[in-house]
Amino acid sequence: MPRSLCIHGHFYQPPREDPWLDDILPEPSAAPAPDWNTRILRESYAPLGWARRLDREGRIGDILNCYEWTSFNAGPTLLRWMDRHAPETLRRMVEGDRVSAARWGNGNAMAQVYHHVIMPLATPLDREVETAWAVADFAARFGRAPEGMWLPEAAVDTPTLETLAAAGIAFTVLAPRQARAVAVLDGIAPENAAWQPVHEGTLDIGLPYRAELPSGRHIDIFFYNGPISRAVAFEQLLRDGEIFWRRLADAARDLPATPSGREGESAPADRLLAVCTDGETYGHHFTFGEMALAHVLAQGYAGRDGVALTNFAAFLRRNPPRMRVRLHEPSSWSCAHGVERWRSDCGCTDGGHPGWNQRWRGPLRQGLDAVKQGLDAHFAAAGAALFRSPKAALLDYGQVLARQGDTAAREAFAAAHLAPGIAGRQADAAWKLLAMQEAGLASFASCAWFFDEISRIEPVNAMTFALRAVDLCTATGGPDLLPLMAEHLARAASNKPEEGTGADILARTVLPRRGTDTSLVLQALWRLRAESGLPAPGATATHAWPGAEVDVTPDSNAAATGTTGNPGDTVTGVAALRLPLEAEGRTVRFAWIPPGPGTPARASRVAVRPASNADAAETSLSVADLPTNARQALLLALLHGEEHREGPRRAALARHALGLVDPWEEAQHDMPDSHLWADLAPQLGLALVADAPTSHPSGERTGGEARWRQGLDLLRGLQASPRQRRGLHLLVQRHLLDLLGASTTDWPALCAAIQRAREVAPDFDWWTVQNRMWELLQTGGPSGGPASSEDARRCAALLGFRI
Repeated sequence: MPRSLCIHGHFYQPPREDPWLDDILPEPSAAPAPDWNTRILRESYAPLGWARRLDREGRIGDILNCYEWTSFNAGPTLLRWMDRHAPETLRRMVEGDRVSAARWGNGNAMAQVYHHVIMPLATPLDREVETAWAVADFAARFGRAPEGMWLPEAAVDTPTLETLAAAGIAFTVLAPRQARAVAVLDGIAPENAAWQPVHEGTLDIGLPYRAELPSGRHIDIFFYNGPISRAVAFEQLLRDGEIFWRRLADAARDLPATPSGREGESAPADRLLAVCTDGETYGHHFTFGEMALAHVLAQGYAGRDGVALTNFAAFLRRNPPRMRVRLHEPSSWSCAHGVERWRSDCGCTDGGHPGWNQRWRGPLRQGLDAVKQGLDAHFAAAGAALFRSPKAALLDYGQVLARQGDTAAREAFAAAHLAPGIAGRQADAAWKLLAMQEAGLASFASCAWFFDEISRIEPVNAMTFALRAVDLCTATGGPDLLPLMAEHLARAASNKPEEGTGADILARTVLPRRGTDTSLVLQALWRLRAESGLPAPGATATHAWPGAEVDVTPDSNAAATGTTGNPGDTVTGVAALRLPLEAEGRTVRFAWIPPGPGTPARASRVAVRPASNADAAETSLSVADLPTNARQALLLALLHGEEHREGPRRAALARHALGLVDPWEEAQHDMPDSHLWADLAPQLGLALVADAPTSHPSGERTGGEARWRQGLDLLRGLQASPRQRRGLHLLVQRHLLDLLGASTTDWPALCAAIQRAREVAPDFDWWTVQNRMWELLQTGGPSGGPASSEDARRCAALLGFRI
């Protein structure tokens, strides 16, 4: 009997953006990456798009796009971030769905509830909105309607399934212990069917089931293999790809031949083994886990042991349900108490802090629920005058979210949903109401309750999104809901005595994150000065975040106003703020004291007042008043700006310096003033990779060999710091990618550069360069010609490919 295998990865990160800037600020716990999205991208999402298969000698025989062969879902807020910051990886996901649809008739990708809210705990309106936005986002990114939808934490009840079915969703996937009873799907009304109680050990997971709903609709449900999924996620099964495959093949072979309750009936045409885990398991939780997965996928697409790969939608099309199912409600895959993990101290924790409690979960849920109720009431009341139908506008707003920055999408939405005659500030209010609802929903991302402590980044982010929603509520004439939220949070005691309660965390950590005209101007001035320098007097420069733009124009009378930007000068001028939610920007006058002699960086301060009212009161803010993550962002901007300005000068200095290095004197083992050389370590390494002379493609060096070796000895003797090593690796990677991306690749030069890089940076990560080489081997160079010359093949061999 045929056996099919479907491996599913659930890819998700909570929304991490500052809701005023719509940009992620530094998250120190993710170091050396700037934030957790970037770190997990490097460790999991990208490696899964370019997964290595190695031969016995450790050479690369194949690079596999795992998204072509696995079922997957990715959170819409994560995909939005990837669209901005990792478009190549997003393209691999989309390509994986397209290729799998061409191969199997149905694509691998599934949709996911938009903000990863726990659907059984959401209001009927919020369930509907979260589903509608998810469908819109999926269609915009994958170019087709979704067939399946992943439920956050697999949290389910009948109203949730009704919402999915009403949106046209055909199936979802649950844990086997969520099934309560099964019966034959034979035309008999469900209440008259012969229901058989089941549990994880007795449920036949090899076939899909139909959940018949009170509305008369239905939705089909797959159940994954619990033991193998847990072994992948928690039990080191990914340490060996062959052991992983054997476990899967044995489980597929052991699937029962006939479906439960159908004794004597011919067996179905196929049986399915499904394995589901967080997608981050591959690479992030377990290093090189994507390579174990690639080995399994290779066995599957070769049909080894009679097992063939598929996805849920393709299997469902070939094997419609023969059985019906009833579920434990509400239930989830990560809480033994239904969905209590996201509203009470049920005992489910991450296990890292014995003795802690989670009594804070209830007040946090109640506080955010109270805020959302106030937001909903205000949206309905204020929206009645602004939209043709407030609910229809809210449901369709996902079309705008899925196409951020697309003016045509906004205009089409406005034409369809704004009431006749709504324009100007009234239109601004309409957009703010929609953004208010989006921020309110973002505050319910499940991670806020999943872990052990309210002072963690996830609950703090939830409060931050709620604060943004509260601000938009008051900005559109609604009530101030902040005291209500603080009242509930005052009952949420932290496990850390120094943190106090949720109300203390709100006041100390969250409120300083609030974006204002003053904070935006201060951050824009700092960033402009750090990254490119302030504009000349009378000229204008812009700093832009996705959620705000600030145009800075220093006053033209530099002598009188001190707008030269020199340390200690007070900079005065005009700043124009443009926000996506406002058709017309706002203009303010500013006076900024930049850091300088007598002004420490944290004391740098700006004062702001409306430009149209000289008598208006000023508001002022110092760098010390900014939240920690905003200050860290300014520090990084300062460092990156310095690197950008000094990098070319240091590179030229390194090249000249290497040319002056003489052979060492007898008994010499170091350079005089070696600490000065150490500062040039990244640029010295790049010069050695880029500029060393060779005369032959074979890499045989000419008379410059002795001097090159002396430079290499110098670099090695500097004992560069980890930071300097990372800088060297980045410069070398850019150089090699430039050589590979040239309109006509100079293969001999590339071969020589690869050889030098291996000596200059023995611990260099070749991953990105190998990916580019693989692309050239498959598709040809930029000019379209094949990368199949002997020199190209030799370069590939040097990069670790089996040739």
